[in-house]
Amino acid sequence: MKHIAIIAPDGQSNLSSVACIVGSYEIFSEANSYWEKNGHKPLYEVEIVGVSEQAVFSKGLVSIRPHTHINSLDKTDLIIIPSLAHDYESALAGNVAMVDWLSRQYKNGAELASMCTGAFMLASAGLLNGKVCSTHWSAVNTFSILFPNVKLRSHRTITDEAGIYTNGGAYSFLNLLVHLVEKFYDRPTAIFCAKLFQIEINREFQSIFTIFSGQKLHDDEEIKLAQQYIESKIDEKISVDQLSSRFSIGRRNFDRRFVKATGNTPLEYAQRVKIEAAKRAFENTRKTINEVMYEIGYSDLKAFREVFRKITGMSPMEYRERYNKSVVDS
Repeated sequence: MKHIAIIAPDGQSNLSSVACIVGSYEIFSEANSYWEKNGHKPLYEVEIVGVSEQAVFSKGLVSIRPHTHINSLDKTDLIIIPSLAHDYESALAGNVAMVDWLSRQYKNGAELASMCTGAFMLASAGLLNGKVCSTHWSAVNTFSILFPNVKLRSHRTITDEAGIYTNGGAYSFLNLLVHLVEKFYDRPTAIFCAKLFQIEINREFQSIFTIFSGQKLHDDEEIKLAQQYIESKIDEKISVDQLSSRFSIGRRNFDRRFVKATGNTPLEYAQRVKIEAAKRAFENTRKTINEVMYEIGYSDLKAFREVFRKITGMSPMEYRERYNKSVVDS
């Protein structure tokens, strides 16, 4: 029988970590039951593994007693890493033994799956260098600064490369679990689990859930001023030449510094600021698509639709119909 190990981190975690651990255990247990009921031999032993006899979460509100210690588990086939607490550096420092164990297991053939901010643990082990990964949109800035050699794809719900799986934020870990059930069992078992737990199957993007607040965790003060200027001129169309000239920085150097500081080109940044404002308008007002478009400095409806869809994964009309309460209730 093969083995699935679900990690119980040592303290540097929160209630989301508990949800990931419990959700993983329950879904894989149901996958096992469905698999056996359909005439197959038992496929996976599922265990929660940790570095202590008891993992305590949320100041003692919840505790989990792992089935086994990582030092007692020589071989496993799949390792599930739950989300971590938002004090990522402390979380990583508190799980050094776990990080080392992950590296050894991956070298020995185990596949690894991180949920939400669990990607920080994978990245700290050096296992994501040069690879794609996703994490929660709220952690993107910190992740990009700490791990510049990782190809972050924060718009993706799931990434899958070289035996390493990651997923986006919060409860989208359920989508990852269905993906893993299909990968490690088969499609019918994945569909059964999706139906049983009412999880949307094959959801590829988390862009629609992102709240863009601007990447300002950097030390380039002139670029911060440029960001603030872009955000203050949301109803205007500002060219990059105008921006670089305003801050007396050569165009090429301005582009380079902006991308280094924010992870976006100046144009991409301006687009995301404008689309975030459009999203808020669609959520909270009864304004038409055209009214919102003009308010954020667009005059071409086709161009606005294309940029909106590129950033959110859906059209302005679809977004408005889904998230504006007055539209839904009318």
